[in-house]
Amino acid sequence: MTEPGLSPLKIGTRTLDSRLLVGTGKYGTMELMRDALDASGSQAITVAVRRERLFNAEGKSLLEYIDLDRYTILPNTAGCFSAEDAIRVARLGRDILEQLDNPGANWVKLEVLGDTKTLLPDPVGTLEAVRELVSDGFEVLCYTSDDPISAQRIKDAGATAVMPAGSPIGSGQGVLNANNIVLCLELLKDGDPDYPVIVDAGVGSASDVSFAMELGADGVLLNTAIAHAKDPVMMAHAMRHACDGGRQSYLAGRIEKKRYATASSPMEGAISYIPGE
Repeated sequence: MTEPGLSPLKIGTRTLDSRLLVGTGKYGTMELMRDALDASGSQAITVAVRRERLFNAEGKSLLEYIDLDRYTILPNTAGCFSAEDAIRVARLGRDILEQLDNPGANWVKLEVLGDTKTLLPDPVGTLEAVRELVSDGFEVLCYTSDDPISAQRIKDAGATAVMPAGSPIGSGQGVLNANNIVLCLELLKDGDPDYPVIVDAGVGSASDVSFAMELGADGVLLNTAIAHAKDPVMMAHAMRHACDGGRQSYLAGRIEKKRYATASSPMEGAISYIPGE
């Protein structure tokens, strides 16, 4: 039986059955990463494509533990602090995935970071990189802050999807400013309801994923919350169900919040207690 409301997510030219996108970094072992990816149910996984990140200290290749027929690889420009570096890394990722015949070859998760402490995006460098990569034929999924104006400018620059941060990368704080995420959704989807907006960064628990989806996000991208959990595989299962549940909750429509109680059963005809009788 198909779960109600769980329609596929369309991002540019690709369609994904899962609305959860997960990363491949920070795992204790490659085998643990492989098992957690499987448990997440994700079809699109991010890979940081700088050359030194493709191999671990033992010389094992990350790509040896990823089923390239099952997953669409989303190359990630993590660790880039200038538009020039991000563009170079995106092109490197395309070259690698073209050789592997993976459908993510012209896809990129763009990050242009402002500093090493906050890992917040550089808005000027980000826009510069979006424009250049779009002109070079990339479908750009762009990491940004939760500022609605910055998000709109990124969309206007041609990004395939905008990915506002819930909170700083790897912080586990969840969605700190729900109002800004909602404003991003309203602004980016005004007149374009199918435009994909994906909450990226800061997730710590399954409830964070569910909350982001209940706000109306089209998907959630996360890494650290699974990779650094005490049991990554169990957490991956939890994130999978939270993403689906949050989406269904959003589509079903929550009840209005009220100041006072509202009885579930009618009060008429209720048996009254009269003291002394």
